[in-house]
Order: sequence, then C-alpha cells, then structure tokens
Amino acid sequence: MNRRRNFIKTSALIAGGAIISPFSLPKAFAQGDDTIKIALIGCGGRGTGAVFQAFETGYNIKLVAMADAFRDRLESSYKPIFEKYGKDKVEVSEDKKFVGFDAYKDAIKEADVVILAAPPGFRPDHFEEAIRQNKQVFMEKPVATDAVGIRKVLNAAKEAREKKLNVVVGLQRRYQDSYVETIKRIHDGAIGDIVSGQVYWNDGGVWVKQREAGMTEMEYQMRNWYYFNWLCGDHIVEQHVHNLDVVNWVKGAYPIKAEGTGGRFIRNGKEYGEIFDHHSVTYTYADGTVILGECRHFPGAHNRVDETFQGTDGRAYLNAGNKGQLWDRKGNELFNHDGKGNKNPYQKEHDLLFKAIVDGEFKYQDAEHAAKSTMTAILGRNATYSGKAVTWEDALHSEISLMPESLDWSANPKVLPNDEGYYPFAVPGKTKVI
Repeated sequence: MNRRRNFIKTSALIAGGAIISPFSLPKAFAQGDDTIKIALIGCGGRGTGAVFQAFETGYNIKLVAMADAFRDRLESSYKPIFEKYGKDKVEVSEDKKFVGFDAYKDAIKEADVVILAAPPGFRPDHFEEAIRQNKQVFMEKPVATDAVGIRKVLNAAKEAREKKLNVVVGLQRRYQDSYVETIKRIHDGAIGDIVSGQVYWNDGGVWVKQREAGMTEMEYQMRNWYYFNWLCGDHIVEQHVHNLDVVNWVKGAYPIKAEGTGGRFIRNGKEYGEIFDHHSVTYTYADGTVILGECRHFPGAHNRVDETFQGTDGRAYLNAGNKGQLWDRKGNELFNHDGKGNKNPYQKEHDLLFKAIVDGEFKYQDAEHAAKSTMTAILGRNATYSGKAVTWEDALHSEISLMPESLDWSANPKVLPNDEGYYPFAVPGKTKVI
C-alpha cells in the first residue's frame, strides 16, 4: 500500500484517540486503487472553479459526488466540469447528485476530500460534518457568519488536528508568493515592529438576483444570498476577510476591540436585502497597534484592494497583483518582489493540499486562523452595525445566531421584508449585536 493510501487509512482510523473500524474505508483502497475521490458541496462559480483547480494538480483525482440546495445550480456546475474533463475525471452518476438542505451529508460520504463552497452561513455545519466523517477538506472563506458558527468551526478545527486531517481554506494570499516572501521579511524584522496599517477592499460590488414569481422567502434569500447576513455575513465578512486575514498574519495576533461606522448610502434598494454598502473600522491590538479596515461597494468610485503597514523602521505595501514592497524610514527600497512566473495562488493552494495527501503528510490546518480572521470581520460588522466599541471577547461569546430556526423551503428566515418588500437593516446607535 502506497503512502497516500496509508495516510487516508490512518485518517480514517484515528478519531480523537478512538479507533474507527477500517471497514469504513472506501473499497478502492483495499483494491490498491490510488484514486482520490472528491465531492463538491455548493455548486456555484467558486465551487466549480475549485474542482477545476483540483483536477489541474495533475493527481489521480475523480469527482464522484455533488450537492447543492438547488438542482439547477448543481446541473449548471456539472455541465462545464464534464465538458472539460469528461468521464475519466467525472464519475457523478444521477444517484450521486444530491439536492436539498441535508444533501451535503450524503455527498461527503462518497469522498476522500471534500470541497466546501456553499454560502458561508452553511460552512460551520458542513465543515463539522466533514471532520466527523474523517475527510480531508478544502473550504472557501469566510467560514461562518456569526459567533455561534465561529465557535463550531473552532471546535471542528481542534478535532481535525487531533485526527490529522488536512484543512486548507481559500484565503489564498497565504499561498501567494508575494505575500509569503514579503511577510517573512516583516516577521524577520525588516521594518521593525508594526505599529499601524490600512487595509482596503473598495470596489463596485457584485451580482444581484431578482425575486421571481412563485419563490418562497427562503428560496429568494438563498438565491440572492449575498445580501442576507445569515448567508453572507455582509461584504465586510465575505470579501474584506481577505485583507483582515493579512493583518492578523502580519501581526501574529488578533484584535482586542473594534469601533467604526457604516451604512447604506448608495446601494439601498430592496434587492440589496439588509447589508451595508460601506464599512470603516478601527481595530486595536493588545500591543497598541491600530489598523484601519475599509470596504465599500460604490459603483463608479475609485477601486482599491491592498494592504499597507507602518513599522518602527519602515513601511510595507502588498496587493493581490503579486506586489510586495518594503522601504526603510528614509524611503530606500529594501525589497521588491518579482512576481514573474509566480503560480496562481488559487491553484497553488490546491497543489499543496493534494500533494500533502498523496505524500501521506499532515501539513495544513488553516481552519483556526480562518475562523479567527472571519471573527475579526464579524467584530468589525458588530461595531459598524451598533455604532459602539465592541471587544473581541464579547463578540466571540455572543449567543446571537443569524441562522433560521428551521431549514425548509416553507420556513421563514429571521429577517423578513415589509409590505413594500424592503428589509430591516442595522441602525448605528440602536441595533444590538451582543
């Protein structure tokens, strides 16, 4: 038996110190097959892209199961995957296309590695189940939309570590050469101690889905998921988490409090649900470092997505376009990353995950830092929604759950429209978040 099969066998046998029956192993391993079976949970554009990237690693990978709440979305994902890779890579029979709120449980059973790419509100339950079933995981960011979900992810992350299950999260800057090389030099002291920084995700916004006749409220919110907090978390959580994760990585720490402002200035139609179109948050760290985090969706306005930091001996600049630069206090350049030939970080994170699996190594445990960076974004949302200074401890231990009481097409989410179709949204100074 090769190292890859030994590793998956070990992962299946170890469960928090308990012994799991080896008969739970897929039949293929016992027959000497080195195929890695993957399942896709959440069949939108990001999930479909993640399957492409898994195949492009070059390993013997087959897609064997898919799951989504909507049949049409599953089929719209299956079609381009099958058209590009064919039956040699795609072995998803009709009975392995699982549809519904609980479909993920059945799809996870079929695989060695699961890709979790449903709307973020579902991530805690999906991740918890994948680890319970002893699977290796790639999951998209963010990993939750409220503190209740964060705590669930942190508990599952601990279990994954005990079981030696690799978990990679799609905070791809952690795998981007320009970020890795620049931040390594920051950690080595190239610009001294970080004392401040400014990070931005300012752009024109994303897609919107219109309500169609016959949709229940649950279906409409699921289709238009970006604009409802139980599903998305607001764009400070869904997008700005990338920048905030860079801050926490640079600092090697998480903020102790946040305060800020935000609202619905331009994007205030009923189709935009309950989320804000701008947030500006000041994060304070235990050593006194102050970081400004700003994100907005203003069509036609200036776009900016990057991170800057000031240290006692210099400054740093990073962005997703393979830019990483350092200067001393006098403006002399200390480092300028050459991004020529750098691998796409979206591909690289899959390359490294599947290499670890094939080599029989336990190397990646991204879930904890991803959960805490997601919590950093939720902390910022709490500050802008409430208009108050909010501490990390109070936010993390909040018992407010955004999730519906029941996941059923006839059930209602917690936030509902008024008679004119407009949704209630947070009012700073009045809204309670803890």
